[in-house]
Amino acid sequence: MRALGDRHNVKGRAPSVGSCAVAARPRAESGLTGILGSVGHHPIERHLLRAKDLADRHYGQSIDVAAMADAAGLSRSHFSRAFRAAFGLSPHVYLLTRRLERAAALLRNTDHRVADICVEVGLTSVGSFTTSFKRMFGSTPTAYRADFPPASARTVLPSCVVRFYGRPGHVPEQKGARIEKTNSACGL
Repeated sequence: MRALGDRHNVKGRAPSVGSCAVAARPRAESGLTGILGSVGHHPIERHLLRAKDLADRHYGQSIDVAAMADAAGLSRSHFSRAFRAAFGLSPHVYLLTRRLERAAALLRNTDHRVADICVEVGLTSVGSFTTSFKRMFGSTPTAYRADFPPASARTVLPSCVVRFYGRPGHVPEQKGARIEKTNSACGL
């Protein structure tokens, strides 16, 4: 009599579909790792994180879902399903969201033209950029920028001044005397 584990693995024959489904059932109940399986000793989530990191680092370049799937080592369709299951967004929506968040930061902190920002974050159509930006932030890029002071009008403080006044215990009334010390310490 064969052992219980040998029942579905007859030497020279591939396991039947039913035996694979029975063997996979306990893993499927363990969450994402069970759904996606594993490669060697490393769960596939690491491959998904590698693709997500690619999108986070290189959003300004012309990467797409196919490039992210290649980074994960999965087919495009399997990657899209696995990415959505892991992160709650499709890879395309995640990449677009990352690009639009960076565009919003550039609109707040620079005086670059909207078209230049569109290209800088990896998008090619200003019209599509404006539509997507409005859908996400509730206003056009130009209107969004108008809600913030111009970058050229902001005063830039030396980091030593920021550190000095950022320490606990500095009272605003004492600032006048201490600014001279700080400026001389910074070489201003």
